[in-house]
Order: sequence, then structure tokens, then C-alpha cells
Amino acid sequence: MSSRADAAMEDDVIEQLFTQSHVIAVVGLSNQPERASYGVARYLQQAGYRIVPVNPKLTEPVLGEQPYPDLDSVPEPVDMVDIFRRPIDVPAVVEAAIRIKAPAVWMQLGIVHEEAAQRARAAGLQVVMDRCTAIEHRFLLAEGKLGNS
Repeated sequence: MSSRADAAMEDDVIEQLFTQSHVIAVVGLSNQPERASYGVARYLQQAGYRIVPVNPKLTEPVLGEQPYPDLDSVPEPVDMVDIFRRPIDVPAVVEAAIRIKAPAVWMQLGIVHEEAAQRARAAGLQVVMDRCTAIEHRFLLAEGKLGNS
């Protein structure tokens, strides 16, 4: 599934997600600034998105936002679920994203789970895999395809 047509379609989905999303749940967000999840979440926040930390180990606010132990505990609608978890953990996150009716799941760079992606698509969710939200957002900004969120 890595043809040019599939890549172009995924690029369109990415642009649409950044345009239509306002609240992004970051599953696996760390409170350690040196971790990729923290840096990406901080970037997204600075770009104008509201981030919702999802990590059962966090009890104190991260980047000024209250963390939740899981997606089912998030008390507001989420536009995108950004996944910073190992591939083995992805199916459970996708099932939770389906339950909360999130419109999209995004598996970060290095994270691929074809079965979970198929399950999400079958439930009507948009899916992006193995790409970084911060890198893709910066690219679209540089290309002039996004306004300042």
C-alpha cells in the first residue's frame, strides 16, 4: 500500500486533518522535555492546536493541560488521536478512538500497524501511519498549504 497514489491520498488526508482539527489527544505523551512526544505536543500547541495528554502515569498537568489515563476518560470531543505508543499497543488505542468517535488516528513516525489501520478505516476514521505530525505540519506551512492554525 505504498504506491504514489496512496501517498498522494495520504498527503490530502494530512492537509485536511490539520485544517479541520482543533483538539489533539496525544496518547503516550511524556512529561519529559527531551522525549519526542513532548516536543511534538509542544510544537502542535504553539501552532494553535489544543493538546490533551493521555498517559496513565501522569497526574500533574503537562504543557499546561490536565492529563487523562486513557482516551475514554477525556471529557471533551477529540478531533485527532496522535499515537506515541509501540505498535503492539496501537490496536487498543484505535479501539478507544473508535469508541470516543474521534474522526482520525495518527500513528507517529516509526509506528505502523496495518490491522489497526484497517479497523479504524472500517469504522470511518481517517488514518495516517509512520509520519510525524510536527514534520508534516512544518512542511505544509512551508508549502503555504496551511494558514497559521
